[in-house]
Amino acid sequence: MKKRSLRLRLRLTVGFLLLSILCWGAAAVGGWWQTRHNINQLFDTQQMLFAKRLAAINPERLSNDPLTLPKTKKLLRHHRGDQEDDALAFAVFSREGKMLLNDGDNGKDFPFSYQRDGFTDGRLKDDDDMWRLVWLTTADGRYIVAVGQEWEYRDDMTRDLVHASLSPWLLALPVMLLLMLWLVSHELKPLKYIAQQLRQRAADDAAPLEAERVPQEVRPLLDELNQLFARIGAMLLRERRFTSDAAHELRSPLAALKVQTEVAQLAHDDTAALSHALSNLDIGIDRATRLVDQLLILSRLDNGQDLQKQSLEMQSLLQQAVVEHYEQAREKGIDLSLDAPEEPLRRLANPLLLALLVRNLLDNAIRYAPEGSQVALALTENSLTISDNGPGIPADLLPRIGERFYRPPGQQQSGSGLGLSIVHHIARLHGMGVTLKNWDEGGLVVTVWL
Repeated sequence: MKKRSLRLRLRLTVGFLLLSILCWGAAAVGGWWQTRHNINQLFDTQQMLFAKRLAAINPERLSNDPLTLPKTKKLLRHHRGDQEDDALAFAVFSREGKMLLNDGDNGKDFPFSYQRDGFTDGRLKDDDDMWRLVWLTTADGRYIVAVGQEWEYRDDMTRDLVHASLSPWLLALPVMLLLMLWLVSHELKPLKYIAQQLRQRAADDAAPLEAERVPQEVRPLLDELNQLFARIGAMLLRERRFTSDAAHELRSPLAALKVQTEVAQLAHDDTAALSHALSNLDIGIDRATRLVDQLLILSRLDNGQDLQKQSLEMQSLLQQAVVEHYEQAREKGIDLSLDAPEEPLRRLANPLLLALLVRNLLDNAIRYAPEGSQVALALTENSLTISDNGPGIPADLLPRIGERFYRPPGQQQSGSGLGLSIVHHIARLHGMGVTLKNWDEGGLVVTVWL
C-alpha cells in the first residue's frame, strides 16, 4: 500500500510538473508575442513623433555642409542607467540624398534608401544588424527625415519584460510543487484511514466504514462498500440461521430413523414389530427427504436465485397442480375442485417458483383437511384462493404462520414448518401478498393476491 501511495504521489508530482512546464512555456511564448507587439507599436509611435518633430525644424538652420551633433554622453548613470546608442538614431537628408544632419551616433551611418514615407527595414553601413527606419518628408518637400531603431534593442527589451513577468512564477514552481505534495497527502488521509479499516476488519464484520472529511468524489465508493458489507452481512446471517435451523430440524428425524433402525435390528423373529419399524423407517426417510428439499429451496430463495420471469397462463398452472395432487386427495377421500375463468389469465412470474407456491399450499390443505372433506381452488382477476374444511388455526397464532419452522401446537400431521414460509418468500419475490383467515364454519382460507 505504501509503495502504491508513493507511486501515486510520484505520478501526480511528475504530471503536475509537466503540466506546469507546458503552461509556463505556453504563457512565455504568448507573453513574448504580445509584449513584442505592444513594444513595436510603442516604439513605432515614438519614432514617428520624433520624425515629425525633426521635420518641423527651421530649414534656414540647415546648410549644404553635413552637420554632426556631438555624441551623447552617459549621464546620471546611477539613477538612469547607461543610455543605449541604438535606442534611437536620426539623420536629415536633402532630396538628392545628401546627409545634412545626424545625431553623431548611428545616424551618420544611415544609407539613403528613401522610396516613400513610412516604415522600412534595413541595415546601416558596415553593420549586419537589422534596423527599423521611418522616413518622413518635411512640409516644404526639401528635406527627408530618417529615424531608426535597432531591432535587437526591441527584442532585448521584449525578452527582459517577459523574463521579469514570468521569473516569479518559475521561482514559485518548487513552492507550488511542495504545496501540491502536501495537499495530495492531506487529501489522501481519509483513503488511507479507510484502507487501514479494511486491513484490520474481521472477515465477518459487516459494520459500515467510518471516515471523516471524505472527498465528495470518493463518497459514492464508500457508500457502495458499506452497502456491499451490509449485503454480505445479511447473507452471512441467513447462512448461519439456515445452518442452525437445518441442524436443529434434522436432528429429530435423524434420531427417529436411528431409533427405528435399532428397533428393526432387535425384532429378529417378531414379524409384526419388524414390519412396523420398517414402515416407520420409510415414513421417517420421506420426512427427512422432504425437509432437506424444503431447506434447499429456502436456501436458493434466500440467495435470490430462480428469479427469471416469463408470462404464465394461471389456468394451466393450477390445472397441472390439481392433477399432481389428485391421487393424494383421493386417498383421503377429499374432493379437490378448481374454479377459474374461461378466458386465459396471464401473469409475469417464474414458472418453477409459482408452481412451488401452489404445490405447497395444496399439499398443506390436503394434509391438514379431515378425510371426506373438500379443498377448493378459486382463481379471479386479482387473487388465488385455496380453502379447506380443516380445523383451522387459532386466531392468536395466525400472525406467526409463515415463520420458519413454526408450527402451531397440537398438530398431528408431520411437517417442518417451512411450507408456508416458502410460500411467503415466493410471494414477496413476485410482489404478491398472502393472507390467512379462518372460516366461520371451520377451515382455513389462504389468499394469494396477484
